[in-house]
This record gives sequence, structure tokens and C-alpha cells, in this order.
Amino acid sequence: MSFKPILIVAGEPNSIFLEILFKIYKTKKVKNPLILIASLNLLNLQMKKLKFKKKIRIINEKKIKEYKLDNKSINLININFNQKKAFEKITNKSNRYIDNCFNIALTLLKKGITNRLINGPISKKNFLGKKYLGVTEYLAKKTNKKKFTMLIFNKKLSVSPITTHLPINAISKRLNKSLISEKIILINDFYSKFFGFKPKIAVTGLNPHCESIKKFNEDEKIVLPAVKNLNKHGLKIFGPYAADTIFLKKNRSRFDVIVGMYHDQVLAPMKTLFEYDAINITLGLPFLRISPDHGPNQNMLGKNLSNPHSLLNAINFLEKIK
Repeated sequence: MSFKPILIVAGEPNSIFLEILFKIYKTKKVKNPLILIASLNLLNLQMKKLKFKKKIRIINEKKIKEYKLDNKSINLININFNQKKAFEKITNKSNRYIDNCFNIALTLLKKGITNRLINGPISKKNFLGKKYLGVTEYLAKKTNKKKFTMLIFNKKLSVSPITTHLPINAISKRLNKSLISEKIILINDFYSKFFGFKPKIAVTGLNPHCESIKKFNEDEKIVLPAVKNLNKHGLKIFGPYAADTIFLKKNRSRFDVIVGMYHDQVLAPMKTLFEYDAINITLGLPFLRISPDHGPNQNMLGKNLSNPHSLLNAINFLEKIK
């Protein structure tokens, strides 16, 4: 039986990602061949620092179909990046390297080599700056997709924020019925396509208790009409609910997905409930893109104590999807 390869863009070079990838190789539980897109120089430096040994097989991306791939060695597409130490301070000097890694991955995805991509964490401040709110938006721009959304997935409960990395005072200006509708439709279509059922979706209000002291209440004027309209089109959607109680056990157990109006409204309780047992899926792209639910975590660099569970979940998820 042949398995589709999974492309892995290592992302920020000074992060815990390669450490947790090394731990994945040690488990020997991965069936699909992994193709790492990263720097050979960096890989050698961090393998030595973390005392990890494994053969590295350099892959020519232009002849990738000629290779018989497995995970007996690290299949590496080498992207040049010169760094003297295994770990350094995160700066924008790695921006071109990260962009080159993504460009190679996107080329391979476009050629149909695979439809699966995992990327390691990215420094939003340095790599994305003010141009993109997150990697989700960066990849959407690269693939010319205007409709996309972030789904933090766990088989027991998933969450999705309508707005992502916006300052709190900018959220209400960004919200509208069309934005809410298009993102929830993507979630509904994803569950229908890959799991064979329409998910039960709860939608939170923007304001505490879905109430506002101002004349214009976004929950009445924007969120509720969007919910009602989607309901008319056959989606199993309910709300708006107060965000401070929807995550209570008796409430959340009724739903497959909880959609919030902004990032921390749903990600904070999600991470409290499941910690590393969740993955970040971008819906709306022409391929399946997942990132583990953690950041570069510079405080843990070189300590060899980082938890690989989220990355393993990401790989396992892509192995099960056709």
C-alpha cells in the first residue's frame, strides 16, 4: 500500500519545532512518508545539540516522483540558511528562508505531489509583520483564496474564531453577516466532506451576555441574522450564546463546533480544556494545511522537554484523511 507524503515546512528556525519532530521520528508510528523542507545546516546543528541521530536523505524537489519514500531516514529538501549556533534569537533575518520554504511546498502541492501540508510555528511579529494577521492569511494570499477560516480541531470539540489576530478595539468594525456566514459554511462543508455529517455549531455573541449598553448591539444586528439565515439553508447552527457559559460541560457537550467572534474568546477555553490535544486546520485552501497548536516557545529552546503531542495529532489526522 502506498501512502501520500506529508510536506513539512519547519517554519521559524529558532523554535522548538525540530525538537518535537525528532521525537515523532523516535515513536516510529508514522506511516506516510514525511518530506521536510528546511535547512540542512540548521538540521545538523539542532540534531547535535539535542543528541538526536538519524540519516538525512537529500531530496531533489524537481525529481521527487522518482524517489521511493519512507521514514527510515529524514527526507529533506534543503533550503539554504546559514546560522552558526543551533539556536539564536528570533529576528527577521530568517524571513526570506521561511518564504522560500513555503514557496517550494506550494509548488509541490500545485503539481499534485500531495495535498497535505504541516508547517511549524512562525514568528508573526518578524515574518508576517503588519502585512498578514497570521499564516492562515499568508497562505490564503499565496493561493489566491478569499474565503478561508481557522479551525482548532479536536474530535470531542472544535472551535473557530471569525476574526483572528485583531486588536480588541478593531473586532466589531470587522464583523458582518457575510463574513460570519462564509466561515461557518466552510466549517459545515469540511465536516460534511471528511466526516460525513453536518456538525452542530454553536455561535457566541460578541458582547458579554450578548448584551450591549450601546444602541447598536452587534449580537442582535449582525450575529443573530447570520445564524437565522444559515439555519434556513439547512445548517445545524444555534445562537448567539453568551461566551462565558457556552463552554460549561453541559453546554459544550451538545455541539461539535463552537464559533466565536474573536481569537481568544474561543482559543483560551479550548487550550484550557485540551492543552496540546488539538490541531490548527486552515479551511478553504486547495490542500489540507495543519499546524500544531503551539508557538516557537523560545523559553524552551534546547531543553528537549517540549511536548510533541500536537504534531503527532496533526500527522495522524492527515494519515486518516483521503
